[in-house]
Amino acid sequence: MIGTNPIKIGARERVLGLTRFGVDQGRPGDLYLLLLRAFTAPARIKRLESDAAGRLPGVVRIFTAADIPGINRIGIIPSTKDQPVLSDGLIRCRGEAVALVAAETQEAGMQALGAIELELEPLAGVFDPKRALEPDVPLVHEKGNLLFRQRVIRGHADEALARSPYRLRTVYSTAPVEHGPLEVEGGRADWEDGRISVTACTQNPHYDQSDLARLLGLPPELIRVRQSETGGGFGKKLDLSVQSYLALAAFHLKRPVRMVYSREESFLGTGKRHALLIDYESGMDAQGKLTAVKVDILGDSGAYASYGFAVCMRAAVHATGPYEVPHVLVDSRMAYTNNAWAGAMRGFGVPQMAFAHEGQMDGLADLIGLDPLELRLGNCLRNGSTTATGQILKDSVGIGDCLRRLGKIYRAWQPRVRSDERFRRGLGIGAMYYGIGNTGVSNPSSAQMEFSASGELIVYTGAAEIGQGSDTVLAQMAAHYFGMPLEQVRLVRGDTKRTTSAGASSASRQTYISGNAVLDAARDLERILKEGAAAMWECRLDEIEYKSTGMEGPRGESIPVTEIVARLARQGREVKGNGRFDPPVTVLDHQTGQGAPYASYAFAAQLASVEVDTVSGLVRVPRVAAAHDVGRAINRRAVRGQIAGGVVMGVGFATMEEFIPGKTDNFREYHMPTMADAPRITPLIIESHDPSGPYGAKGVGEPSLIPTAPAVANAASRALGVRMTHLPMSLERVMETLSQTRNSKPEIRNKSGF
Repeated sequence: MIGTNPIKIGARERVLGLTRFGVDQGRPGDLYLLLLRAFTAPARIKRLESDAAGRLPGVVRIFTAADIPGINRIGIIPSTKDQPVLSDGLIRCRGEAVALVAAETQEAGMQALGAIELELEPLAGVFDPKRALEPDVPLVHEKGNLLFRQRVIRGHADEALARSPYRLRTVYSTAPVEHGPLEVEGGRADWEDGRISVTACTQNPHYDQSDLARLLGLPPELIRVRQSETGGGFGKKLDLSVQSYLALAAFHLKRPVRMVYSREESFLGTGKRHALLIDYESGMDAQGKLTAVKVDILGDSGAYASYGFAVCMRAAVHATGPYEVPHVLVDSRMAYTNNAWAGAMRGFGVPQMAFAHEGQMDGLADLIGLDPLELRLGNCLRNGSTTATGQILKDSVGIGDCLRRLGKIYRAWQPRVRSDERFRRGLGIGAMYYGIGNTGVSNPSSAQMEFSASGELIVYTGAAEIGQGSDTVLAQMAAHYFGMPLEQVRLVRGDTKRTTSAGASSASRQTYISGNAVLDAARDLERILKEGAAAMWECRLDEIEYKSTGMEGPRGESIPVTEIVARLARQGREVKGNGRFDPPVTVLDHQTGQGAPYASYAFAAQLASVEVDTVSGLVRVPRVAAAHDVGRAINRRAVRGQIAGGVVMGVGFATMEEFIPGKTDNFREYHMPTMADAPRITPLIIESHDPSGPYGAKGVGEPSLIPTAPAVANAASRALGVRMTHLPMSLERVMETLSQTRNSKPEIRNKSGF
């Protein structure tokens, strides 16, 4: 099954419209839940009066922060849980939830929202992360406006820069970005036999269970969370959304309830990609070798922490890109502001950093007069290289292979037609590396496996399938291990009552980490079956061999697996294999950032062909070639699909996507790529075989996005003759850049045939 192309599990149901997503969970008789949100921020609640609204026909109850029995603070990282489910007096950002209405009908709930009297006292706020860290500014939280700081220090960067014959310093910036999955947040909750049961779209059902237990002051075992089929996430569905309100209402009312966000509410009530400001200085010697980098990173977490801690850390670790740099000084800070809160989004800060480090590599190539591809090849990481955090990469370092694979296309795609006055063409490269899993912390996964009485192989996993294909890949691994058809494997997935935790579906971790857990469970199940057969035949375990039809003994005798399972069951033994895997990582030193934060790294390089219309400012991306080192492609069709989806999302990040509170709260105003904007994509799969991965696999979910925007930005910069340093490169920004440079000498010297 490894390296084959089975159709994704669940694809048929989706095509036929049979899949029940979180938004489809409602049943007749459910109560409707609606939220009252505040649109003045920051502000203090002076008066919240809901008695009259609560007496309206069809209104069952109105909840406020006073109705939360546990701790009214949620957040994905234990040390930074600071976000109220319902505001308890202070509105820190626009759209914060104030009251929850439960009603018999949607119409009754809407009437109640209109009847609630909310009086707010506006407060002074801070909306610039640089300003937020200055003295004597309004505090977003009492503990101060600095959420987290991470440094990475290796060697002596200032001294090395001073000695470098070539130096380049550039300031890059990126905007907040909305995830925009097809499915908005939705779900249902009920009171079942003394426990709360929540079924909703989510990327981490076991994390949800823990946070809901804390919110309600209940033991986790009294809360069951089931992941409904989920129509996309990209990080948006890692933080709690409707789950909190569903559980709160079901706890109090002991009745089934449903909740679905509108698209505008989905924009308002969920996190965004972190905006980063990156001051980047690079040094290079006369031979074209990087000598040092010095990077200052400032992120905007908005009003709450969410994943800001993790993004701050990962941005620092990945600041140098996939290159050998002997001297490194990175200072990464994440600030609170009263802007919309930022959370996890595909890449965790690395897409922003790749935009910067790849802009630097192109700038250095022009500065020294070298070809951008050759410059990257001369500096990229190799087996045996040491990263900025001091980690030695022993194997599976495929960035060089990715770059070399692009070489022929790179030469073929060089613009043959001279750019005219209106349409200017350029070709750009973007490269990246990405640590698989969480940064420098334990992030295990577990799984179980058993054979049914009919011979079906059942795999139990907490891994959330959000469209990325983890169901299919994990089932393929199990089927391959036991040499059986994929059709004979059944998954029980994402149910806190029936599965154990697999961690979040984030950080490209499920193929690598949960895949290893599934294989560990398979080995354990095989051991149990061999023990049963050995007891029957009175022989040693090493004399027994598993075959797809059953167990084969030392004298050629065989017995079906189903018979062994039945015999062991009659003896009272549980015939279920248990598996667990936790990547071997080390905690980063807080002062120097030194350590081994990931057990495995994915690598990639992409090439983008760009055309810029100087009359409208439109940046078109006709073609992208994407070479990705995935270790081993378990499902090649799925890998190609991930690459295609990531590239299109990267085009949006590069050219059009920017969240502006109050202005882009829906798809009419917020611009995302459509089919008309999608480039022709050439996916190139590189297999470096990671010995620590399941069958050599790593991951591709986040990496598929990361190099695209840097490649597009570098191509646009070459087309325009000036370095583009802010994303997105919107029509207005391109026109502003053109107006500033029409009468000036182009900044970029086209020495590479562009």
